[in-house]
Amino acid sequence: MSTASTETWGQMWLPLWPLASDDLLQGIYRTSRHNALELRYIEANPQSLSNLLVVDIDHPDALMRAMWNRKAWQPNAVVENPANGHAHAVWALAEPVTRTEYARRKPLAYAAAVTEGLRRSVDGDKGYSGLITKNPTHEQWEASWLTDHLYNLDELTEHLTVSDFMPPDSWQRTKRKNPVGLGRNCTLFETVRWDVYRVARTIRKRNEHPTPEDRHDLEAAIVNLCQEMNSTFSEALPASEIRATIRSFYKWITTRYTGWLDSRTTSEEKSAAYHRNTGRQGGLKGGIASGEARRAATRQRIMEAISNGHS
Repeated sequence: MSTASTETWGQMWLPLWPLASDDLLQGIYRTSRHNALELRYIEANPQSLSNLLVVDIDHPDALMRAMWNRKAWQPNAVVENPANGHAHAVWALAEPVTRTEYARRKPLAYAAAVTEGLRRSVDGDKGYSGLITKNPTHEQWEASWLTDHLYNLDELTEHLTVSDFMPPDSWQRTKRKNPVGLGRNCTLFETVRWDVYRVARTIRKRNEHPTPEDRHDLEAAIVNLCQEMNSTFSEALPASEIRATIRSFYKWITTRYTGWLDSRTTSEEKSAAYHRNTGRQGGLKGGIASGEARRAATRQRIMEAISNGHS
C-alpha cells in the first residue's frame, strides 16, 4: 500500500486493542494496535462497533470479482493472497453500527443483510465470520485500494437491490439456523429476548414489588440464556459482547419493561383485562363468522329448493 492508503486505512480501522495473529492455527490474541499492524491477521472491527463490512472471496479471481460491474460501489480495499488469488474485500461505512445497544437491533440486522448481499455479489464464503481479516499493511498481502468513499447502508442496499443481490426478508429467519458475523448478534437478541420477558414475568409473580433477590435471579437467568444461545454458534461471540448484551437486557427489563416495573396486583389486573378483551373479540368474530355461515347455508338451501321446484 502507498503511504496515503496506509494513512487512510489507519483512519478507517478502529480497534485500539485488537485480536491479531501471524498464524491462525496457532491462535489469536489481543495486543496493542501498533503491534497488531505488524502481524498478518487482525480483528476487523472494535468489540462494540462495526464500520467495516468484510467478505471473504475464496476464488483465484477474487480481485476481479470484487471490481466487476460495480463502479459506484467498489470495495474500499481488496487484500489479496498472491499465492492463490483469494482475498478479503472491505467496504467502509460512514457511520459505524453498534453491536451491543439494546435499542439498535434493526440497524444491526440491516448491516447483516447488506453484508450478505455483498457476499452474494462475489460468491463469497458463507461461513466467514467477519471477525479476523487480512492486514492490508502487511507485506505478505497485495492490497488494492479502490476508493476512499465511505458508504452508508442505504446506498449499498440500492446497488445490491438493482443488481439483484440483496437477500429477501426471509433470509433473516432462515439464517438463524447457522448464523455467522453480524447475524450472530441478531440471532442472540431475537431468540433470547422472548425468554427474557417470560422469565421476568415469572419472577415478578413472587412478590408485590421487585426485591433484591428478584433482580439477582433475573440477572442470573439472563446470563444463562445468553451463554446457552452463544454456545450453539459455530463461532461464539466474544465474551465482551455477551456481557454487554446481558447488561442491555437487564437494564431494559428493570427500567423500561412494565411487566417488571408494575406491581404484581397491577400486572394481574392488566393480564385479566387483556384476556377478557381477547375472549370478547374472539367471540364477536366467531359469532359474526358463524352467523354468516348459517345465513349462507340457508340461502344455499333456498336456492336449491327453488331450482328443484323449477326442474
